[in-house]
Order: sequence, then structure tokens, then C-alpha cells
Amino acid sequence: MTDLPPATRLLPDAPATCYDVVVLAYDERLVRRKRLVTVHDEGFMVDLPEVTNLDLFWGFELADGRAVQVVAAEEPVLTITGPDLARYAWHIGNRHTPCAVERDRLVIRADHVLDAMLRQLGATVVAGHEPFTPELGAYGVGRPMGHDHGHDHGHDHGHDHHKPHVHHNHPHHDHDKEPQADPL
Repeated sequence: MTDLPPATRLLPDAPATCYDVVVLAYDERLVRRKRLVTVHDEGFMVDLPEVTNLDLFWGFELADGRAVQVVAAEEPVLTITGPDLARYAWHIGNRHTPCAVERDRLVIRADHVLDAMLRQLGATVVAGHEPFTPELGAYGVGRPMGHDHGHDHGHDHGHDHHKPHVHHNHPHHDHDKEPQADPL
């Protein structure tokens, strides 16, 4: 493995030429300071002033002027279709789960709990592998902070994700209540 010069800036658009590509999963595309490795096994250092969502950029320009593109890696995902996409999207969002919203389908990272919930709601859920590029959120810069129902990361939020609960920072946020219409 050889090292390339460090990244000097983020590129919002594709330059005339591309030297190499780095393929990163969804979680890996949120970086501040990290050594990345291209598909041709060449490493380079990224040192950004703040945590940055690379989904907002084409890639990097290195100190010697070469460009390296960032490409979303294929990941295990669930594709959700069915007669009531808006309702399925509400339940996914209610669990703070990153979701790609398309005209005829929703895409989330594979999660057995959400799979079962969506099937119970009448959705058609198909497991697959594809690049995962969810919505960026209302402000366009951050990432949704999700509850991970698939595996334990060694931390506890102090509540059971399978029972209704209220978040202290969202007092009107109950995981198992449907949204109510405003009274006239």
C-alpha cells in the first residue's frame, strides 16, 4: 500500500479527470479526520475542520491536484413498497431511521425489527444490496440520529425500543402512536 498526498479540499462537482475512487458505506461517509484507502489500495489523509457528510460532495482534491471520487458502497438494505408509502415513511421516521425516499419506494438499511413492523403494516419488504443514500434531513447538513434496532453498540438510551416511550427532548414523540389530525 502506498500513500497519496493528503486531501486539501472537498470538491462539490466532478473535475475534468479522476485519479481514483474511494468506496464508503453510509456510516463511513461522515468524516472529520480519517485515513481513506482507494480501490487501488492507495491511502490518503483527510483532515476537515468539522465533521462532514461526504454525500454532499463529489470527492476530494489532493495536495498534488489529483481528484479522488467518493462512491457509496453497496450495503444490505430493505426496499419498501406498497399501497401506503406515506404511512410506512411515518413509522420509519418515528424511529429516527435514515431512509431514502423515492417516488415508488422507500429504502432503509437492513433491520429485522423494522422489517417485521413494516410487513405487519402491510408493506412489501424486499432485502437486497445497493448503495444507501438516505435523505439528508430538513437542514441538509447533518444526519438523522437513529435508534439501532439491529444490534447492540454497548450503550443504553434508558428505554425499551419495543414499547411506547417518550423522549425527554421530544415530549410529544411516542413511537407507537399514529399522527393525529388537528381539530378544526
